[in-house]
Amino acid sequence: MRLHTLTVQAFGPFAGAETVDFDRLGDGGLFLIHGPTGAGKTSVLDAVCFALYGRVPGVREAAKSPRSNHAAPGVAPRVELELTVRGRRLSISRSPAWQRPKKRGTGTTEEKAKVVVSELVDGRWRGLTNRPDEAGQIIDDLLGLSLAQFCQIVLLPQGEFARFLRADAKERRASLERIFATGVFARVEDWLADRARSLGQAAARAEEAVLRKADALAEVGSSPRPEGDDLDALSPWAAELASVTAATACDTRPVVEEAVAARERARRAVEEARTLEDRRRRHAEALRRQEELAAREPACAAARAELAAAERAAAAVPLLRTEEHRATQVDKADLEAAERLALVRELAGDPPAGAEEAHDTEAAARRRAVLAEAERERRDEAARLEQLRGEADRLGTVDADLAAIDARARAARQELEECRAGAAGLPEQRERVAAELEEARRHTGSREAAEAALRLARRQREAAEAVVRLGADLARAEAERVAAVDAAQAAVDRLLDVRRRRIEGMAAELADALGPGRPCPVCGSAEHPAPARGAADRPSPADEERAQTAADAAAAERSRAESATASLAERLNAARADSGGVDEAQARDLEERRRGELARLDAAAAEVERLTARLARTEAAVEAARAREAELAADLAALAERRAGRAEERERLAGLLDAARGDDSDLAARIARLIGEADLLGEAVAALDRRAAAAEELATAAREARRAVAEAGFADAVEVWAAERGEEERRRLRADIRAHEDRVVAVAAVLADPEVAAAAALPEPDTAGLAAAARHAEAAAEAALTWRDRFEQRARRLADLRADLDRLLADSRPARRRHTTADGLARLVAGTSADNRESVRLSAYVLAARLEQVVAAANDRLRTMANGRYELKHTVDKAAGDRSRSGGGLGLRVLDAWTGQERDPATLSGGETFVGSLALALGLGDVAAQEAGGGDIGTLFVDEGFGTLDEDTLEEVMEVLDGLRDGGRAVGVVSHVADLRTRITTRLQVIKTPTGSRLRQT
Repeated sequence: MRLHTLTVQAFGPFAGAETVDFDRLGDGGLFLIHGPTGAGKTSVLDAVCFALYGRVPGVREAAKSPRSNHAAPGVAPRVELELTVRGRRLSISRSPAWQRPKKRGTGTTEEKAKVVVSELVDGRWRGLTNRPDEAGQIIDDLLGLSLAQFCQIVLLPQGEFARFLRADAKERRASLERIFATGVFARVEDWLADRARSLGQAAARAEEAVLRKADALAEVGSSPRPEGDDLDALSPWAAELASVTAATACDTRPVVEEAVAARERARRAVEEARTLEDRRRRHAEALRRQEELAAREPACAAARAELAAAERAAAAVPLLRTEEHRATQVDKADLEAAERLALVRELAGDPPAGAEEAHDTEAAARRRAVLAEAERERRDEAARLEQLRGEADRLGTVDADLAAIDARARAARQELEECRAGAAGLPEQRERVAAELEEARRHTGSREAAEAALRLARRQREAAEAVVRLGADLARAEAERVAAVDAAQAAVDRLLDVRRRRIEGMAAELADALGPGRPCPVCGSAEHPAPARGAADRPSPADEERAQTAADAAAAERSRAESATASLAERLNAARADSGGVDEAQARDLEERRRGELARLDAAAAEVERLTARLARTEAAVEAARAREAELAADLAALAERRAGRAEERERLAGLLDAARGDDSDLAARIARLIGEADLLGEAVAALDRRAAAAEELATAAREARRAVAEAGFADAVEVWAAERGEEERRRLRADIRAHEDRVVAVAAVLADPEVAAAAALPEPDTAGLAAAARHAEAAAEAALTWRDRFEQRARRLADLRADLDRLLADSRPARRRHTTADGLARLVAGTSADNRESVRLSAYVLAARLEQVVAAANDRLRTMANGRYELKHTVDKAAGDRSRSGGGLGLRVLDAWTGQERDPATLSGGETFVGSLALALGLGDVAAQEAGGGDIGTLFVDEGFGTLDEDTLEEVMEVLDGLRDGGRAVGVVSHVADLRTRITTRLQVIKTPTGSRLRQT
């Protein structure tokens, strides 16, 4: 993988668009990314990660959005990366989700994350996808690295690997699992443990089911189950218990059969006695009922005659009732006709008819014709007048129009007078506003130039303030640097003095280790006649180590102070250039003057805008007044013409309606009176018609009633009413007659039964004695059956339980075998089995193998950077206090060739820790790259840590970094150490400003 170009916009600390040309930076193989603290050196690497993975590494991922806070509100954040991976040249453009201003209204709206992946094919860019999931799949397929692996292989973060070097086994395990993705082995451990646990539970459930079934057998068979853990011993015990119980059940059957036969004979004797007793009782009861029915026969004959007469009368009664109803209807019609004729006596000019005339058909017909004629005359006149109702409505409309016209004319004349009075002063007001506007325009100017001048003055004031602040900071930093240089030199002097004095007393130090019979390490003799005696205050190895540690710490502090001083000096020079040579007071006065000028321009512009609007309103008012005056004059002329026409029409309509209403108050009242009189006359005609129809219906009903009485066999209606019975009464008579006849037939049937007659001739049976004997036989049979059923049920239950027990035993054997196998394997991979001699988990063993490879690769570079003194050593021992099996095999020690002793990595100085962690990071990167598929890494970054190195060690480290350029690889060093700027001539400078950072390539 080789990076070509990177473009960032509104990303991290970069407000605008910045471009990095990695091809130019990598021409020399080694380039430097430098800048002050917080400028955004690491943000360049974050942009590379974001372009590839859509995320940034470390804690910065927790931020809501990587969009720059310095960018203008409408500028979209964007990262574009062009690179070559496995021979394919790709371009990746990503934008994170961000809040942009709304195009309409106020507030913001969320812009979704976007990505575009393109490939250069035959000299032209061809789009591959714009979907985030597909883009991630393409990158994963080509790189073969996760984000964590990419950061460890390509970015080489030194701070994290210093922690990795000094970490305990648990932290080192977490880092290696994240890089090498060995979580599958931990999941295998968990799966085997869960599998053994589930199989153990299944085996326990199977054994528990066997024991429960054996307990059930013991309870049913009243025999305790065998003691011990051997489940297979339960099968013969169950077979013996079931066989004995089954044989006992067979011996009970002959006794039970005899008892059941005796019970059946007793039952049949009781049933026969009860049947004979019931037949004798039925015969006696039938004789008694026969005598009672003979006594009731005369009453039943009378009821038959009464029912026959009522049935004949039922056919004539409805017609007699119809005749009575028709007579009532005629009376009502006579009364209604008399009332209606009285109401229309004056209208028809005819007196009402008397009761005698009501039945005179010809007189009634003449009277009806007179009334109908009077009704028709009134309805005809009402219809003629109804045609004039529209003219009456029109007259009302004309009166309303005249009133509205008069009101509009009065309002128009009043508005015309007001309009003429208001328009009189508008021309003078327009001239006055125009003069004020011309005066205000003479005081306006260019606001853009004033704003630019204010921004320049504000930057000069901020730069002048920064000059004062940075000058003080630089003075303090310079003092700290001088003190650090002196302290570092003093520490080196002390170290040299300790070493000199120790070398001088080395003979005495060797003599202290001599003893009787122990060979001398110098001459090899076992005799020591005159061992050397050194001074009492000679330094020990621990004193030299403490002096070395102090010298390393002082050197690191010196490097830090020098870097801080160089950074402050650079920032001070930039601030002086931005201030333009003015001091704080001058810069503040200039800023206030520029702010005042801008305020005066804004006030003048606002005044011009206000007067312009006022002049436009005045001119519009003049034109509106003139137009309204002409419009009102035209309206008054049109209203006068309309009123003359409406007055002429009203006079015509009033004469026509006065002639039509006659003596009534108005036309509507006359129409209503005529319609009311016509309705009364029509009701009188209808009453006469109803009276004639009722008389005809009464005559017909009388004829039908006389015919029905004669056909029923009665002399007159009086006999019919005497014989008439209601439907309910006739139903009761029929039921009584039928019941008497049914009882006579039933008694005769009982007396004719031969079995009943034969039973009456036999003696009375002893039913009570036979029932007692049957109860005794029943009890004996039930006891025998219960005895037999108890043994048979126990035998069946024991046979079923025995079969279930054999089945459960057969089912439990495979479960127990599976659990034994799975439990042994789970304990083996978990490190708890005796077969696992090192007691190391499977996942820890795999990680230990990876770590051994990493250490071997790291030592290849560490020998060069440490000048052969240090070598990393991988151990399988656990750290002190580490009782977990997961940390076994992940120990790291440092072998010091000068002393021949192993050291804990925590005892290394700052510079030694940097060298060791850099070698470890490079080694881990090589192994992880091979693990990920052996992809070629064409661009590599080393992030920070160089400030802790002395000049000689820095030189060794630079030689190792130069070696990384083999094969055309480009190596970027991220640091703010000043010495590296003279060693590395190709540089990418990150410049920090109050408005956002910028990039500059050298």
